[in-house]
Formats: sequence, structure tokens, C-alpha cells
Amino acid sequence: MDEFVAALDRADAAATTKPIPAGAPARMRFLVRALRGTSAAATELGVSQRTVERYVRGQLHQPRSELADRLERAVRSRWQPRVRAAARRRAAQTGGIVIETRARFGFTAAPGSTDDARIRLITQHLPPEYAARLLDAHAAGAGEQQLRQIAADGLGEVYFRDRGRRADGLQVEFGDVDFVELELG
Repeated sequence: MDEFVAALDRADAAATTKPIPAGAPARMRFLVRALRGTSAAATELGVSQRTVERYVRGQLHQPRSELADRLERAVRSRWQPRVRAAARRRAAQTGGIVIETRARFGFTAAPGSTDDARIRLITQHLPPEYAARLLDAHAAGAGEQQLRQIAADGLGEVYFRDRGRRADGLQVEFGDVDFVELELG
């Protein structure tokens, strides 16, 4: 599973200030407005246009579980886009991003060092330049490995090398991710 992609999506959704509409008819009405028509909403959800119209009018209330999941994802991805964009911009320019992870960290260092890979629980604030790199890569559709490498670079610089005050030349390897949570700063 793509832990970093999912974590960035969750962090982005957490920036909203209001909950998404409750109930299938309200969600469907929002999606129809956001996509500018019942035809586009039907295509997005993989149902007929008639089904969308029936939800909008309130004739249907309980979608089957697959449709309910697709509807929630579609609404959540389009909910409060300006608020989420402002939170991403703030994180990339001034606030940074907080990463909390439990993963196996290993190092490439001088021969004979005792920097064997081991599971570590780390909660660390990454500065805005790493937040900007993570968010830009995510927006560009980067894969899990690329996002993981950006996070490893940030943790290496801030946590392990302490911004150049120790462990000069240490390269961080980020693997076996148990969990990762991100919070836009």
C-alpha cells in the first residue's frame, strides 16, 4: 500500500474547516454542483445519470456500499479546495510539515559504524522546503518511493544530521514503514 500517498491525502483532508455533507442526497447534490452536471457526476461514480438524478431529488437515500465509498471519496477530494490549497501553501512557505512514523531506518556511513537498521518511532517537524518538495511531488503524481526518499532526506537533515552539526555524510535509508502520519503546519 502507498503509505505516504495516503498520509498526504489524509493531511490534506484534515485541513478542511467543515465536515463533508452528511447523507447520500446532500453529497450527490454537492458532487453535481462541483462537476457541473449530473452526467459528469454519473461518469465519475460509474452509475447512470438517472440514478444521480434520483439521489439529487431525494428519491434514493441509501446507496450500496461500493457506491457510498466512491461517493464519499469523490466528495472528500473536492471539498473546500481553497481552504486545502491555503493550508498546503502555508506548509510549503512558512509552517512546514510534521511527520510521525514508525519505520526501519538504516544508514550508509563510515565502515565499522554501528548504524545498523532498526525500527524507530520518530515525530519530527520538517521545515518548509521539505514540505514543499513533498507536496509538489504528491501533486505531480510521484510514486511511493520518491515520496519516501524526500521524507528520508528531510529526516536525515533535521533529525539525524541535526542540520549539519553531526554525522556529516550520513545517508538515511527509510524502509519497512509500519505507519506514517503527516500534519500540515
